[in-house]
This record gives sequence, structure tokens and C-alpha cells, in this order.
Amino acid sequence: MVKSWATFGVDLHVDVTRTGSGLRKGLTDALRAAVRGGRLAPGTRLPSSRSLAADLGIARNTVADAYADLVAEGWLTARQGSGTQVAERAVVAPASAPPRPRTPGGPAYDLVPGTPDLASFPRAEWLKASRRALAAAPYDALGYGDPRGRVELRTALAGYLARARGVRADPERILICSGFAHGLMLLGAVLRQRGARALAMESYGLDVHWNLVERAGLRSVTLPFDELGTRTDELTGGELGGSGSRSASASGGKGGGPGGVRAVLLTPAHQFPMGVPLHPDRRAAVVDWARRTGGLILEDDYDGEFRYDRQPVGALQGLDPDHVVYMGTASKALAPGLRLGWLVLPPDLAAEVAAAKGYADWSCGVLDQLTLAEFITSGAYDRHVRASRLRYRRRRDHLVSALAARAPSVTATGIAAGFHAVLQLPPGTEQSVVRAAVWQGLAVHGLTRYRHPSATAPPLDALVVGYGTPTDSGWPGALEALIRALP
Repeated sequence: MVKSWATFGVDLHVDVTRTGSGLRKGLTDALRAAVRGGRLAPGTRLPSSRSLAADLGIARNTVADAYADLVAEGWLTARQGSGTQVAERAVVAPASAPPRPRTPGGPAYDLVPGTPDLASFPRAEWLKASRRALAAAPYDALGYGDPRGRVELRTALAGYLARARGVRADPERILICSGFAHGLMLLGAVLRQRGARALAMESYGLDVHWNLVERAGLRSVTLPFDELGTRTDELTGGELGGSGSRSASASGGKGGGPGGVRAVLLTPAHQFPMGVPLHPDRRAAVVDWARRTGGLILEDDYDGEFRYDRQPVGALQGLDPDHVVYMGTASKALAPGLRLGWLVLPPDLAAEVAAAKGYADWSCGVLDQLTLAEFITSGAYDRHVRASRLRYRRRRDHLVSALAARAPSVTATGIAAGFHAVLQLPPGTEQSVVRAAVWQGLAVHGLTRYRHPSATAPPLDALVVGYGTPTDSGWPGALEALIRALP
């Protein structure tokens, strides 16, 4: 018996075959095949058991029992008042099929690291702070302004960074910029003017940073990485980065390290993406290198405010403010769309970087600067960070528990801080797992994406999972989809 019915304007032809087990099994098989084959898309609402039974000319209980069987199997969902719908279930791709998103509009869930939960942005508190800041702002605050940024924000940051991150900051040596990339562009230009030819970098990081460094006319030279973090001892001798356009040959002496390296970019508190803090001995070694050679350390305090299972790791800048540039932003704690970052500069560098920015503060909105200053001084920033820390810790714990229960061969590392995890995979499986994740409707990156092209160590197979990005309501579905994609 072949029947069809219209569901919200869509004709769905289902072949209900009478078998030895009766109409119930025939209908169940037909609906299951329609879902599996994609003819019934996730979220499609099915007719009521009464109307479908009337259309097919069969008993209502037969339809109700078939629906119940498919709900139990996970193909359908049924909620009182909402009827019966096709469940959010991934379509399994044939082995030969190319990867493609499960949903027509793109990934259903975003687990790409680097972005916080934007739904938790404190809109009400931010609006209150904006009103207070605007009401108290002097008239001249709305002019072109100091290229270093508003003194209210620089003063607020000096107090906060000293208290929360151990940074030794003076408002006169703080410069406000439009995020980390803008700060790195300014520093790259100043280093090139000072005669630097290369910048040492971690072997795992962001390609946008490598590209910005090279656009400034500097070679990016990679430092090896192990379980203790970045090998900063490589700055003191030996050949860095192997051969090729991105590497440098060995040479030493005053004024820099091997290959003319005059500066090094590090994420010492929580290396991105590996998640390992720089070992204390290596922190001391890189500061000693900077003192001996006149070198400069660029410290990216990536998600430095989020610590869970250990005491906070203080900023490297506190060891030697004369040789370390502290770089921070509001992107992880609040939102990247604010485009607010800051550089805490050594005394002999502050004027040059301010000159590189220009004669007027054209890049950072004054009202947002004033609002952030008020947000910090009122205590709202601390409250938001504490609330975010609890939210991300709960998600991290959910991730670890789900892995232990359902994917025990996958190990999560780098999870004592931040809001991303590195999931170690069996050798040779990274690309297949990334493809499986795409079929589950996930946007997620493999670790290979963050490996510098000149890195010499054998590549590792892993996923870099940003568990801070989804909303609270979206996190359970994202975690379920991730678990389904893992070995």
C-alpha cells in the first residue's frame, strides 16, 4: 500500500508496505528510511497520529505505536503541546562522499576557539556604565584625544592589571589599541625601525599573527615546544626554525639572539592552542635573555583571567617591566567586537609606539573607552569575569565527563585554564575526525591548523575545541555532536 500525505505544504511520499509483522513495522520502517535518507529533515513536524491514520486508512494506534518506536530509537522527538518532530540527528556520510555541513545555512554548532559566549555579554551593566561614563565625561573627551587613549581607561587598567595579573603598570606607559592584532602591527613597525630583522614565535599559534609579523618586514622564527611549554632556551644559541624563508640561521651576540632575533612573542600564562603554562625555569631564562641582549618580550596574556584547577599564573611582565611588553584585550573576557586592547610598554618604548599609532586616537572609540573604564572601576568587570569563570568551568567539566564515559580513547589536555581544550586523537585520525565533525554540523579545527609552517617537530593529531563559544542553551547539543564525531 503506497500512500502520501502533505505536511505543512510539503508532499512526502512514503511507501508503507504490509509485511508479516503488520502495518506497524511497515510504517516504522518507511518513516525511519525517510529520516535517514534526508527526505524528512531535522525539525520537521509530523502530522498527528489521528490525521496520519486517516490519510493512510489505518488504525490510529498503529501510527501512535510507530511514532513511539521511533522516539525510543532517537529518530523522532515528542513533547506535549509541540507534537512529534524529526530529531536533530546527523546524517551519516558514505565513506567516499566529500565533507559538507549538515545544515544548509552552515554549521549548527561553533566550537572554534577564541570567542567567548557572546550571549552572556553583560548588556544591562554595560549600558549602565555607558550612561554613567557619558554623564561624567568632560567636553574635551569627545575631541581627537591622546593617541595613547583616554586617561580614565589607562588609569583603571593600571589598577586592575596590578591587582589581578601582577602587572607593574603606569598609566603613562599604557597605550590603548584596537585589539591584539593592532597592537602587534604597531610593535612590528617599531621593531623594524629599530633594525630588527626577525621575531621569534611559538611553533603553535595563529596564522594571522605570523602574517602580520611578516608584513612588518620581519621573519617569523619558530621555537620548539614540549611538555614544559615553549623552548625559550633556544634563544640563547643553536639554529632556530630550520631552513626556509620563515627561519633564520644561527648567529649570536649583543643586540639579539640567533638569526638577528631581537624580540620574541609568547603566551606564557596559557599557551594557545596547546594550553600549557610556560615552566618557571623557562620564564626566568627568557627574561635573562632579554636583559643580556637588550631583547624584547611581547607577552600575549591570552585568556589569562580564566583559571580553574591552579593558582593564577602571574604576568611575565612583573619580572622585568623594562624588557616585557604586556598585551591584553577585552576580547576574551567581554567581546571581540568591542575592539579594545592595551599595551603596557617599557619606558624606552612608550613614545615610539605612541608615535607609530599617530597624532590622534583615531582607532579606538572614546565612548567605549570611557565605558570600559567605568565598568572596571565600578566592579562590574570583576563580577562578570567571576561569573564567566564559573560558566566555563562547568562546561569544561561536562566535556571531561562526556569523554570519560563515551570516548575514553580521547584525552583532553590544556584544561586547567582558558575556555578551549586540546583533544588528543589516535595517530593519523585528525582529518577523518574533522570530516566527521562537519557531518555532525560542527565547526571545529584540527591542531594542524595552528602549526607554524616552519615547525620541525612531528605533527600531533588533535582537535582544538572552543567550549566557550556556544550559548548555554546550545552547549549540550554541541557537546553531543562532538562526542558523536570522536573515535
